[in-house]
Amino acid sequence: MIRFARLFACLLLTATTVSKAESIRPVSEFSSQGLKEWRYKKFAGETQYSLTTLDERSVVVARSETSASGLWRKVKVDLNKTPYLNWSWQARQPLRGLAEKTRAGDDHVARVYAIKSGGLFFWRSLSICYVWSGSEARGNAWENAYTARVMTLAVEDERSALAQWHQQKRNVREDFKRFFNTDVTQLDAIAIMTDTDNSGGQALAFYGDIYFSAE
Repeated sequence: MIRFARLFACLLLTATTVSKAESIRPVSEFSSQGLKEWRYKKFAGETQYSLTTLDERSVVVARSETSASGLWRKVKVDLNKTPYLNWSWQARQPLRGLAEKTRAGDDHVARVYAIKSGGLFFWRSLSICYVWSGSEARGNAWENAYTARVMTLAVEDERSALAQWHQQKRNVREDFKRFFNTDVTQLDAIAIMTDTDNSGGQALAFYGDIYFSAE
């Protein structure tokens, strides 16, 4: 009976561990992997991205001065299993008062992109850009000023506290349904970007680990 109880407990622990592993899809683990899986994409000028230690953990610091470039990682995510995108970030030097729905004001202290690739037909790619807005209210959404295939959603705004970590969670699959009226079941890439090229300003932000979860 004792052997059976031990065996049952072992099987239960194993099942719980497997279940937990299946419910989390890591995208970035900066403390253990650094930036080795991330690629740099330059648009205008060079935003500086590097690893740093903040609040006893490894994070990415982004410094932008009249620049627009980002980091992106190709990663396959099954949104049937893990539809929730989770990340943490904080802003130290925000951008305020910009007309963010226009090309002249399309800058943000922090962005996280969820990208559905169009494959060889790159112009068919769809993206949702979650931003720390300096002028739009939290919850506002709008088409990107350059393309209707990118929807922007403000998840932080000028009321968000600076120099503090903010944890975000979004159901990406539901957001694609809402904004593009399409059921996206697989995501292909994640990107982060801090940019100030249009406004000619400066921005400073930090990004923590990024992962997908079942709930």
